Amino acid sequence: MTNMLNGIEACIFDLDGTLVDSMWVWVAVDEEYIKKYNLTKPDGFHAGMEGMSYTETAQYFIDCFPTLPLTREEIMDDWTRMAYEKYMTEVPPKKGVKEFLKELKERGIKTGIATSNSRKMAADTIKALGMDGLFDSVRSACEVCAGKPSPDVYLLVAEELGVKPENCLIFEDVPMGILAGKNAGMKTCAIEDEFSKKQAAKKRELADYYIQDYDDIKSGTYEVLSK
Repeated sequence: MTNMLNGIEACIFDLDGTLVDSMWVWVAVDEEYIKKYNLTKPDGFHAGMEGMSYTETAQYFIDCFPTLPLTREEIMDDWTRMAYEKYMTEVPPKKGVKEFLKELKERGIKTGIATSNSRKMAADTIKALGMDGLFDSVRSACEVCAGKPSPDVYLLVAEELGVKPENCLIFEDVPMGILAGKNAGMKTCAIEDEFSKKQAAKKRELADYYIQDYDDIKSGTYEVLSK
């Protein structure tokens, strides 16, 4: 293993776009929902929800579409129904992530998930992929006061793991998530994802490291970005 893990006692991962290739699911759900209720997206619609928790995103829909005849809880239930089967059967893990998680376990480095998705979706997804035994903590931003870039969910996982923030390394696929880790006082690694390619420069500007996939860590071919 490489210098990226020197002094690291815990690795904490975002879920969507970081552990699993799932961002396409939410694009499909959004489009289906917008079409179903004949809604018109405002400018910057998708950018505006980056980093929000599941709960905050549902509220964002209500704020953007005041004619939507649903409560926040009803919207969240609808989305879960629409996305659940895709997560259980069509969402693959990121390349090399299982092997990396097993290596962390062998090294005694704790692992956690800090997701903007629901906790149930995260737990059920990693179970469906056979990775549920590889995490010591699974938490959602819905369980704290504010979603990313607030550090709250990362701090919650670190506290549950019993590790100080400065000894944690987080993995994220979007700028708001990287900022959440930085705001928590943690080291940050950005991962390449198809749905955030346009943000690659910003991700490199914010993160300490950059990987194309988790095999980069084993091979030592990751980018070191911090000065």
